[in-house]
Amino acid sequence: MNDKKVSIVISGDICINSLQWITDPQNNEGLNWQTHLNMHTVLKPGESLLLSKLVALATDSSICSPKIKYLESDLPKEFLRSNATLDLFPVSSNEKDKNKVYRVKHFMGFTGPSSGKPKLLPIYDDDENADLVIIDDENNGFNSNEEFWPLAIKSSKKSPIVLYKMNNPISSSDLWKHLEKFHIENTIVVINADDLRSKGVNISKSLSWERTSQDFVWQINNNPNLAFLAKCHHLIVPFGLEGAIYYRNDRSVAESRLYFLPYEFEGGFVKDTQGKMYGLTSCFVAGLSRSIVSSKKHNKKKLSYWLSKGIREGIVAAQKYFIEGFGKNIEEFTFPNPAIFVEDENDFIYKEHVQDVKIPNESDINGYSRWYILEDKSSANLAEIAYDIVKNGERKVLKSIPSAQFGKLKTVDRTEIESYRSIKNLMLEYISTTNAVRPLSISVFGTPGSGKSFGIMEIAASIAPNLIKALNFNLSQFRTTADLINSFHKVRDLSLEGKVPLVFFDEFDSTFEGNLGWLKYFLAPMQDGVFREGDAIHPIGKAIFVFGGGTSSSFKEFCGEDITDEMEQKQFLKAFKSAKGPDFISRLRGYVNILGPNQANGQLDQLFIIRRAMLLRSLLERKEPHLINEKGEAQIDNGVLRALLKIPRYKHESRSMEAILEMSMLNKAKKWEQSYLPSREQLKLHVDEDQFLRHLMHDAFFSEKIESLAKAIHQKYIMLNKDNKNIDADFISPWDELSEDLKSSNMDHAKHIPRALLKINYDVVSVKETPKYIDFTEDELEILANYEHTRWCLHRKEAGWTHGRVKDIDRKTDPALVPWDLLPDDKKNKVYQMVKIWPEILSSANFKIEPLKFSSDNY
Repeated sequence: MNDKKVSIVISGDICINSLQWITDPQNNEGLNWQTHLNMHTVLKPGESLLLSKLVALATDSSICSPKIKYLESDLPKEFLRSNATLDLFPVSSNEKDKNKVYRVKHFMGFTGPSSGKPKLLPIYDDDENADLVIIDDENNGFNSNEEFWPLAIKSSKKSPIVLYKMNNPISSSDLWKHLEKFHIENTIVVINADDLRSKGVNISKSLSWERTSQDFVWQINNNPNLAFLAKCHHLIVPFGLEGAIYYRNDRSVAESRLYFLPYEFEGGFVKDTQGKMYGLTSCFVAGLSRSIVSSKKHNKKKLSYWLSKGIREGIVAAQKYFIEGFGKNIEEFTFPNPAIFVEDENDFIYKEHVQDVKIPNESDINGYSRWYILEDKSSANLAEIAYDIVKNGERKVLKSIPSAQFGKLKTVDRTEIESYRSIKNLMLEYISTTNAVRPLSISVFGTPGSGKSFGIMEIAASIAPNLIKALNFNLSQFRTTADLINSFHKVRDLSLEGKVPLVFFDEFDSTFEGNLGWLKYFLAPMQDGVFREGDAIHPIGKAIFVFGGGTSSSFKEFCGEDITDEMEQKQFLKAFKSAKGPDFISRLRGYVNILGPNQANGQLDQLFIIRRAMLLRSLLERKEPHLINEKGEAQIDNGVLRALLKIPRYKHESRSMEAILEMSMLNKAKKWEQSYLPSREQLKLHVDEDQFLRHLMHDAFFSEKIESLAKAIHQKYIMLNKDNKNIDADFISPWDELSEDLKSSNMDHAKHIPRALLKINYDVVSVKETPKYIDFTEDELEILANYEHTRWCLHRKEAGWTHGRVKDIDRKTDPALVPWDLLPDDKKNKVYQMVKIWPEILSSANFKIEPLKFSSDNY
């Protein structure tokens, strides 16, 4: 940084935090008080007093702010006090980490002044010409008391940057009206997401970053209570310690951007066992101010650029602030710790971990499920991502993409993440409830082999493995209601032992005394928590009922919502009502549709190839770990990998993928070669063996024809340019007369056609008969030509060629070795011409260009 000084003024509401904690007796032989538990009390600065300390540490600047010299002296009772008890908590959520620090155990509430009006303090040495004004408005009197406002904002002639930390999102305060009238263009509002929610703003929490983001955008565009915030030029909303949304409105256009940690979700960083901390949003604001000060010192880029950096600073600082807590010894610990704003090579989090993505300004709330951060954040095709996941593991590949893990279950599919998290939230809430009188009932749907029970069991295990005990019953195997009563007794026995039974009723929708005949026998247990045996009524106790669909692969199918024929739907609903279907649904508290390795919902399901990749990688790690080398790379043949990922359908979903792995001879293998796969007859049990083998041999088929394809491309190019006098003679010589250098270039060209086509979501498939060929659109042609020129430049450079004003074969210089955007139009036209002939050439060699079924263009 340069030496330019930045003047910072901080003010706002005043609060003193009174902290209490208990320690063990000092000894057993001293004075009487020393042999008892000791109660300690300390006073710490809160609200704007704490914020000024944090900003001073973050910016290394002198701060003009309210001051109290001696907190521990006779503090006037007019000050507002916040009371909390402290205790020792684990530093991190890592069970192996035995270190502990003090954090808040209970927030005990406020001690208010007798007058009802908390005492405010003037700004010490206030600066009317301040560059940055930071306000901590906790709605405790400051926003209506103008005499304590900073001089820099009182004057309409001054234009400081105003960083306004707002606790109460209302537009009626005197302070907001003043800022809106005189300083709105330079005001950055920071308001915590939970403070918005407390005012009835419906933004989902802990489901997925996509859902949370789009809920925010919808609310800011449509909720009249947020209309005043929608006018903000800069609005930043932190979501826990894991993310934030930056809303920017320059009057011509409004844009929202999400900043997030891909491996976490809102609230996920802090576990219940780790205690709490006050001042987290203040620490975020301090990190933000650090970047704003940089903007003032350098003043070369727009404020939005520095705010983007500041949000990352804020997220990192807030997490480190929480981890530090009040230290291992409160009386010796420097609070707040200056280290939270210093980047160290041993830190657990870095600014680079925080990812960002533009949020679509979607007005149709029903279209929310179509946005995937995965597709926006990755420039690679989904197939390439899938290959990379299997080869290198999802941690290395998905660093910038939201993911979730529940025990051994890993997923990047937004739909699955949202479903699993909602079920986890339901389970957590139910387990923590002490007076539950009925079971928690949820349903799970999916095709056979999609992993219905596995997902739910892993969620339960990730919540409370020592408390939850699993029981499995398959209703299709029950013959009488006595079998069901026996299962309830087993559930009751576990509950009496102090466990929470997780009861999986598989194929609950199977036939018994008619269609959906079991439903009516579950109504009383689900609603009242009891079951009848003869004249006796038995309470079930606390339990989680999971109903797994056997004949219905989705909740909609179970309810008949996907029936399009009106008459057929009426008949279904009549039978459904007769079977007590609506009564059963009314007792459910949640459901999840499990998406297996097969494509669901037609072309709307784009990520099935990613699910396959993650499942395959997981199977390799668990069942054949010797195929993963010390670098974490899976040793698998490209043809085997292609076939496993691209086969249209697994007959028995994930069971089939697992079976193919188990049937392959891999015990002593160093690499999963094609020769280790099971026979055609065995493959037929789980996949269409002809399709599987076609994908398996794709690379071999294509490699076998590379030279013939290169010759055909060259011949076609000659024919198209026979009358062109500007073409180099070398390029239109017969194939046999070409130099080895040009032959190599042509063959490399042919070799990379399939990879180029992936860029526009097409695949090359070997077929038995000569197929019809397609013409590329202008957009597709542009992408392919750009790719082909870039690839050609790389190939040339690797062969020793460099850029030169003239083409010289001996010196290996070529003026065309420039980026695509700088290539002259006549040279571009040659590349277009070359690319246009691909479909015809491939077709003549019995290769078909077909759309990838999982491409995002197929919505």
